[in-house]
Amino acid sequence: MARPVAQAAADEARAGDGQARPAEVGKGELRVEHVSKVYDPEGAAFVAVDDASMHIAPGELRVIVGPSGCGKSTFLNAIAGFHSISSGEIWLDDELLCGPNKPQAKPGADRVVVFQHNALFPWKTVLDNVTYGPIVQERLSKKEARDLGRERMEQAGLAGLEDRYPSELSSGMQRRVEIVRALVNDPKVLLLDEPFRGMDSLTKSVMHESLLEIFDKNKVTVMFITHDIDEAVFLGDKVSVMSTRPGRIKETIEVDIPRPRDYRVLTSPRFRELMAGIHGEVEIEARKAFEAGEREMA
Repeated sequence: MARPVAQAAADEARAGDGQARPAEVGKGELRVEHVSKVYDPEGAAFVAVDDASMHIAPGELRVIVGPSGCGKSTFLNAIAGFHSISSGEIWLDDELLCGPNKPQAKPGADRVVVFQHNALFPWKTVLDNVTYGPIVQERLSKKEARDLGRERMEQAGLAGLEDRYPSELSSGMQRRVEIVRALVNDPKVLLLDEPFRGMDSLTKSVMHESLLEIFDKNKVTVMFITHDIDEAVFLGDKVSVMSTRPGRIKETIEVDIPRPRDYRVLTSPRFRELMAGIHGEVEIEARKAFEAGEREMA
């Protein structure tokens, strides 16, 4: 089901990213239009997301930040097809994922999720983990999948680990394997839900640079959820700030720091300026959430 181009352009002019832009069509264009999610609509009617709109261009790395409980993961899960939506539409490359009369997207290999917790098969080698998807889906022969897996592992700095088991790798290496496994499926969109949460600062820093290296080589569209504002600015092409519950896209900030990026940008004046601005917006929403909680307890 495709949208007319004229309608797409008109919708873009009123999308929630703060300014009008020409519609872009290509692999991995993600458009969320006026999406709301209400849990238990017949009972307590808990509104998690309300009238949220966002456009992510093909090959863009978009980071979503906001206070705890603002609906970031609900948003991502709706795109992945794990949750239904109550109203609005979600489109991927001009194909309707969910909308009127189709409240829940069908999960598919075009949208691959990497969560906070390790999801590797502990009884399989690293290479077998990486190649599992395309072999099971019968998209590639075993030889083709293993050749591609080795190539992607080498690109990600994992060459020589093919015959290891996940338990023999550090947490950072395991997470890198998960990202490579996701990319071997050739998704249109890679959905990352706080994948580096809980890592120590040094491991997280290494993983940030590793993710950017993988991203620069693959140019897949990425939607990345985090609470870490430093992480958001370092990784993102754009950073979208979600309001406190019910979640809306409050503001989207372009990160105009050139790529490729490494740790040296962390001390640049522009990085600190962007981080301070986004931190201020998130703090406003966090204070609203705290005050709302205080009122509910009163």
